[in-house]
Amino acid sequence: MSISSRKMTQQVFIGNVKVGGGAPIVVQSMTNTDTADIAGTVKQVKELADAGSELVRITVNNEAAAAAVPEIRKQLDAAGYSVPLVGDFHFNGHKLLENFPDCAQALGKFRINPGNVGKGSKKDAQFQQMIECAVKYNKPVRIGVNGGSLDQSVLTRLLDENRAKAEPDELNIVTQEAIIISALESAAAAESYGLGKDKILLSCKISNVQELISIYQKLSTRCDYALHLGLTEAGIGSKGIVASSAALSVLMQQGIGDTIRISLTPEPGTARTKEVVVAQEILQTMGFRAFTPMVIACPGCGRTSSEYFQHLAMDIQAFLREQMPVWRDKYTGVENMEVAVMGCVVNGPGESKNANIGISLPGTGETPVAPVYEDGLKTVTLKGDKIAEEFQTIVENYIDRTYST
Repeated sequence: MSISSRKMTQQVFIGNVKVGGGAPIVVQSMTNTDTADIAGTVKQVKELADAGSELVRITVNNEAAAAAVPEIRKQLDAAGYSVPLVGDFHFNGHKLLENFPDCAQALGKFRINPGNVGKGSKKDAQFQQMIECAVKYNKPVRIGVNGGSLDQSVLTRLLDENRAKAEPDELNIVTQEAIIISALESAAAAESYGLGKDKILLSCKISNVQELISIYQKLSTRCDYALHLGLTEAGIGSKGIVASSAALSVLMQQGIGDTIRISLTPEPGTARTKEVVVAQEILQTMGFRAFTPMVIACPGCGRTSSEYFQHLAMDIQAFLREQMPVWRDKYTGVENMEVAVMGCVVNGPGESKNANIGISLPGTGETPVAPVYEDGLKTVTLKGDKIAEEFQTIVENYIDRTYST
């Protein structure tokens, strides 16, 4: 899909990051550290930024967290990390923003959930207080409605209206509408308090894939605010990846969405950066953006005689991703490169020729040699026990020769 076919939304600047208005879809992530742990939070923000996260959200849930934010920003800046920090506020955000002005100033954006800003008569006043703080410090705000913490006053109102209909809608339809209405009414209120449209982003997140798609399709026809996409809780492992891919890919293919986050439940022992990698791979696989050289590898079959090609493909992919923080500034266009690692002669030579650089490893009963192709031409045939090391060196030399600025 070309940029011109995306829905044109209001452009918002979050620090130096452009969101909406036809800008490339932005990858966001979130830390899971205690924000009051300054060293731990700085470390994780760096890891997420190195992985390619362009916005990083942090929890600001108490005074210790709010007090830590300016120092976190200071240490990131000193280390050369300009990635904007998004403050995630619930329940007490109005107090924290008022009592810790340095926190408000250090953040690149506020995230407010209309269902969690206060109850009854306090809700509107506390929401207004947070918006006026955003206006004071010239900060954008994401008004993020979640199905699990939906403003009950909005839902109750719509349920009452629905019961009065001759043919009432199903509960899930009313709930979807309540989520949308909560976002739109909150945005209108924010504008009435002085926050410009170019400072507002909306999200309406739930966990059900089909309902999420339906909500964003409706929301996108009823406003031109920049939209943030993501499932509220995608899940763990392959379930979370598949659910996020299914939902977000449909919406982005329809031109909907300006930022995305993959809310994976981390598997024990895995890095928080997994959610960034998945977001990038969705965008790159669909052709919306390029982040790191892509490895094309065959799935293996009875013709492949060992796991050698699998290990080589995995090692090359890890090597390419690990090098990207250095390569981004050094090599122009390297993120568009394709590397093929194939396991036998059936598709090996053809896929290797079609990639920028590729290797065709020998399968069962094939001659124990591995031809390497660069830009469609065979340049060398590797053999022996050091094929992996030699191929990595060839890849490095190809990158240096082809993409140096």
